[in-house]
Amino acid sequence: MVQEIKTVSRATELCCPSCGRIYNIYLLQTYATCCNQPLVTNYYLGNLSKNIIDKSVASMWRYAALLPLFDKKNLVSLEEGSTPNILLNKTAAKLNQNKIILKDEGANPTGSFKARGISVAVSKAKELGITHIVMPTAGNAGGALSAYAAKADIKATVIMPRHTSETLKEECRLYGAELILLDGLIDACGKKAGQLKQEKGYFDMSTLKEPYRLEGKKTLGYEIAEQLNWQLPDVIIYPTGGGTGLIGMWKAFNEMIEMGWISGKLPRMVVVQTENCNPMIQALATGIIPETYVATPSSALGLAVPRPFAKDLIIEAVKASNGTAISVSEEEMERGIRDIASSEGILLSPEGSATYVGLKKLIEKDWIKEDETVLLFNTGSWYKYR
Repeated sequence: MVQEIKTVSRATELCCPSCGRIYNIYLLQTYATCCNQPLVTNYYLGNLSKNIIDKSVASMWRYAALLPLFDKKNLVSLEEGSTPNILLNKTAAKLNQNKIILKDEGANPTGSFKARGISVAVSKAKELGITHIVMPTAGNAGGALSAYAAKADIKATVIMPRHTSETLKEECRLYGAELILLDGLIDACGKKAGQLKQEKGYFDMSTLKEPYRLEGKKTLGYEIAEQLNWQLPDVIIYPTGGGTGLIGMWKAFNEMIEMGWISGKLPRMVVVQTENCNPMIQALATGIIPETYVATPSSALGLAVPRPFAKDLIIEAVKASNGTAISVSEEEMERGIRDIASSEGILLSPEGSATYVGLKKLIEKDWIKEDETVLLFNTGSWYKYR
């Protein structure tokens, strides 16, 4: 049963991160059409102490004051968030590191971190009167949308690459969503979603093409800080496809600084991508993703995003944090799954394994020092990839 939320949202407006243009938060919005950028939610943060956290609520909705839902009757929750931080002590000893923490987002409803963003986005969709949502997905986001839309009595159409695992396809069907399968990667699915938006009036909930999935993913940052007693790690290594989680955490950290909840140096943010699809490696080096860039499928389904809409915000977060980006191979990810399973008793998703492999590579490059605390992400359950 969802616990009652006692706090009210401090959200005030939506804003273009490029030019600062303000968009009305009380109206249905998509993205910042002025600059073709994602919209971000601004809050009144003055005099906001940590007491605003509703500790009677175990889910991520304990941070409801810092989320954009105005009326709790529209809340659509499956008790997402409050996922465990697991100390990888054997791995730390093997790699001669001070502390390695794994945040296991596979413990979320529907088995992935997508539950966070979709809970907020579907709640706001309900609040704004949306009746049919369409979403392109590499896999996990489609399953999450299907579940939350079912709970909200909103129709859902999910568009997914044909090569996605059968588990992820069946998940959408069982929740009652319309499932469309296409050849290609998520960019092809995105084009089809845009077509259905134009032809049938469906609301397009593509990554960062609406404002509120970002706010749900932002709770990762608040949760990490609270769970670690407001002492952030030195490095966060994040498997980056669309980049919503990385951008969301960075947003949360800066909000917490503004409120005085944390101080000091923020974590260095690391983008990890697969060699099969690593557009942000190129974008961070040159500022652009070449028009000729072609990606190929990956076992890490969530990393197969050839042209992230939030490219500029990802670059900003990495550079502002003095972070970096690194690629890993499909073979390295497979070996990483075996390494952690056999030593720590944890089955990582391919994306989660990518963060472990990235850690090893950055240690070898001496980019991560032995006395630093590093946080890795397992963004989904291994069992969903079968």
